[in-house]
Amino acid sequence: MSQGENRHQTQTHSGAHPRSYSSELPVTGAWQKGDPPGNRQFFTVERGSGERGLGEGPANFILEGGGALSEVTLAYETWGKLAADGANAVLICHALTGDSHVCGDSSRGHPTPGWWGEMVGPGKVIDTNELFVVCANVLGGCQGSTGPSSANPTTGRPYGSEFPVVTVRDIVRSQRRLADYLGITRWLTVVGGSMGAMQALEWGIMFPDRVGSVCALAGCMAASAQQIGWSAVGRTALALDPNWNGGDFYDNPSGQGPHAGLAIARSLAQITYRTDEVFEERFGRDLYDIRSVFGLWDRFQVESYLDYHGEKLAKRFDANSYLVLNRVMDLHDIGRDRGGIATAISRLKVPVLSLSISSDTLYPPHQQMALHDAVVATGGRCVYTVVDSPQGHDGFLLETEAVGEAIAGFLDKIGADSAGGNLA
Repeated sequence: MSQGENRHQTQTHSGAHPRSYSSELPVTGAWQKGDPPGNRQFFTVERGSGERGLGEGPANFILEGGGALSEVTLAYETWGKLAADGANAVLICHALTGDSHVCGDSSRGHPTPGWWGEMVGPGKVIDTNELFVVCANVLGGCQGSTGPSSANPTTGRPYGSEFPVVTVRDIVRSQRRLADYLGITRWLTVVGGSMGAMQALEWGIMFPDRVGSVCALAGCMAASAQQIGWSAVGRTALALDPNWNGGDFYDNPSGQGPHAGLAIARSLAQITYRTDEVFEERFGRDLYDIRSVFGLWDRFQVESYLDYHGEKLAKRFDANSYLVLNRVMDLHDIGRDRGGIATAISRLKVPVLSLSISSDTLYPPHQQMALHDAVVATGGRCVYTVVDSPQGHDGFLLETEAVGEAIAGFLDKIGADSAGGNLA
């Protein structure tokens, strides 16, 4: 972000905030049909082939909250080769603003490199020479899977404000259908951090016979009041952007999407993802423009950093998907309609890795320790690991060496256990 793009008036004590966004920004950063697919593959849940009740109905994908989608498409990527017996399949579940591109270079179809490239690939912790790895963009997302920016089959126009609320359980049911399509009857393990950890846990609870183990990183069993509070403020900031237009903004011209609202929501979240220690070491009280400090809107370097990440997200994400998936996380509660958390946890029949980042204040370690204690209390098996890091919640993405060692050690213990050893 150049200084030329962000001029600031010295001694500006009043007036509008000087932050503006490029007129070339698209109204949505969503992947759209006709865009280069990159490594994406696509699977569409067949209409009329679903389950009745809380599941896919005879003509619709029925959602937990009562809504329905007449068609669900998942964009997914795979790495490696599925073994003849299907025993080497690993599902990786992404976090809030992630997508299916876990590893690989950037390209026309993938504007950024894989978000976990240091963990997944040939010879890495999740070794694609040995494993068949799958990651799908979640239902409600914006990188090829059905979401608010997708065309509603009934109208041919983006769903926008008409897109229903979805839950983690809805996401997992759609992933289960993808597993069926791929011929995977049982995952060796399901791995995810943050919102991905929520999916991993629900996999173990909803389909215990189809999961060999669960790796839940920096997650929780139910969203806390503080987590919901942070989310609510971010969603409100986005919704107050007049360009959001109640969710129906896709006909706006370029440069007039809800970029400001999305950027502010992202900036707020970015603060919760990191720590005071990291911000202090990286930015301190350094100024963006050393010639100017006393103007009301003169910026410190940390403000420039937050602005940069806000605009960066606007280029690759969709404002409505941000709202929908943010709400997915708030609604996460494994005990809902199951008689409570203990009853839900008792459904887990497989070993669990519960991993904390020591400095995480958004998903603090006591939540992952509570998962460990709940699993053990029901007679289950759980390994609890704390990664000592100053990086905060983002540590599950950034501390790849320590997180990788924890996952590798856990999977080795599972192997030893199946061979007659003991899972500590």
